[in-house]
Amino acid sequence: MSNLEFERITVLPMDEYNQRLVANVHPENWVNPQPADCYDLVVIGAGTAGLVVAAGAAGLDLGLKVALIEKHLMGGDCLNVGCVPSKSLIRSARVVGEIWKAKDLGVNISQHIDVDLATVMARLRRIRAGISHHDSAARFKNLGVDVFLGGGKFASNNTIAVDGQILKFKKAVIATGARAVKPEIRGIEAAGYLTNETVFSLIQKPEKLAVIGGGPIGCELAQAFRRLGCEVTLFHNSSHILNKEDREAAEILQRVLSDEGIRLVLDCQLEEVVTVTEGKRLYFSSNGHRDSVTVNEILVGAGRAPNVEGLNLEAVGVEYDKKHGVKVNDYLQTTNSNIYAAGDICMNWKFTHAADAAARIVIKNTLFSPFGLGRSQLSKLVMPWVTYTDPEIAHVGMYADEAEKMGLEVTTIKIAFNNVDRAIADSEESGFLKIHHKKGSDEILGATIVASHAGEMISEITTAIVNKIGLSKLSSVIHPYPTQAEAIKKAADAYRRTLLTPRTKKLLGFLTKFS
Repeated sequence: MSNLEFERITVLPMDEYNQRLVANVHPENWVNPQPADCYDLVVIGAGTAGLVVAAGAAGLDLGLKVALIEKHLMGGDCLNVGCVPSKSLIRSARVVGEIWKAKDLGVNISQHIDVDLATVMARLRRIRAGISHHDSAARFKNLGVDVFLGGGKFASNNTIAVDGQILKFKKAVIATGARAVKPEIRGIEAAGYLTNETVFSLIQKPEKLAVIGGGPIGCELAQAFRRLGCEVTLFHNSSHILNKEDREAAEILQRVLSDEGIRLVLDCQLEEVVTVTEGKRLYFSSNGHRDSVTVNEILVGAGRAPNVEGLNLEAVGVEYDKKHGVKVNDYLQTTNSNIYAAGDICMNWKFTHAADAAARIVIKNTLFSPFGLGRSQLSKLVMPWVTYTDPEIAHVGMYADEAEKMGLEVTTIKIAFNNVDRAIADSEESGFLKIHHKKGSDEILGATIVASHAGEMISEITTAIVNKIGLSKLSSVIHPYPTQAEAIKKAADAYRRTLLTPRTKKLLGFLTKFS
């Protein structure tokens, strides 16, 4: 048995909740096991991808020897600095959004809204700690996984060194994830800034907050902190936020953020950050004009960098670069045939559910594809995603322009939510559903939904695409009335109506005479 070779890990503030978190996902008294003679699978990184690979392989009850290595916190980004804390924060912010709309719904809130950010963040930490046992070292040990806490690196083509020990493997998986990109702005390092890895340690509200980046992370957190009482300025280097998303969807959210009081600085170049008595002053240029803003905190939410450092990948012939991460083929195999990768370390889809899906591919391809037969492919996945703003923006499959670039003729059906009874009753009429289908066919190519709970609705369309269920069959599915998901049936019905050509109508009219 070996003792850990690195210092005790803390997560600030080290209250009862974070103490429970750390006790689960990086226990101070953990003793690494004696390595097996040889492991069927060694996984480096205990984020979503690594956890799913390890649990899946060990849980098959086939007597496989599996090792899992983690140098920081098990659970990775999702549990510790991503999905779980951010959605807990967003839930509190949504309450404020509902209160803002209350008067229009006939409910008068007579008192000033008092947001206690310390309590909001304590709730976040409590929820995270309560969920953390699912990703704990003890749970994975009980599943039959040998858990090693420490920094793992390749020592040879079939060995990995961790905490002074050598683990021999038949197959290995790199699942070390990614981190926030360090911004290239003069003076920001000295002034200090927050990322998704540090923002959830806040216990006091920053009165003025600058958010750098108008992608999903930046938009989600900008809206949340604005609703929780911060004065927010959002900087983005493009002409509109979410510039990789459906343009019309992004424009709806952009109007919402502006209406909620977020200052949007678009087409901007951030030049310098200077520490002043009042806080941090950002100098920037936008549309040819130079300006500045003074804030208490800066939150950087622009870009992710793969964690490739310290793995000694060169020694085992695994190609990588510092921007895109580890190079893999469609089977998630690296340039070393015995080493695979999954998750943010190698994929453009940087979502928890994408890492989970990739991990399942890795299990199949490393353990159950003899001589390469029957391997699963990353390119076969149908990947939905959601930006968890209010309204949410959910997407799956192709955008119309993507399909057209592939030489496909596309027809788009759009259902505005001001034509959906439940959305009208909910006063949530600004969104829409778009379904792109192959011209002359009911085959669904992709869809975008803008709605308060778009993320809960997109799975129906994802299921249809995966199982090759066309719009005609969707039209026959009974949807409860009134629900906002009825928009999907309306879109399917709209397709069915296009089948009623003059000739078809004439035939139907003839048949009615004999009915």
